[in-house]
Amino acid sequence: MNIEDFREYCLSLGSDVEEKLPFTAFQYASSVLVFYVHGHMFSFFDCDKFSIVTLKCQPDRIEELKAKYSCIGKPFNLSTKYWIGVDANTAPDALLQELTRNSYEIVKAKYKK
Repeated sequence: MNIEDFREYCLSLGSDVEEKLPFTAFQYASSVLVFYVHGHMFSFFDCDKFSIVTLKCQPDRIEELKAKYSCIGKPFNLSTKYWIGVDANTAPDALLQELTRNSYEIVKAKYKK
């Protein structure tokens, strides 16, 4: 999946999704695009190097997903207990979409207004 298709998919998850570039003050993170629901992030990636997408995941699913899919690994700079990194270049589109929707749903349910 390319960066624009992924961005559009994230925005399509709900009218409550926001996108921001919150780290522009930091040289090495200035191009990190973050997607939020209810003010809490559920997905992010570096726009300059669209390779790893970091997503929230249920802790009990993470090891199983890593064992089943080589495109799933460590998240960028977050807890490996609650987050996964998905290689956007090798992950099947359907898997990336399913894991992104899952991440959105986890965060939305936790921070429901």
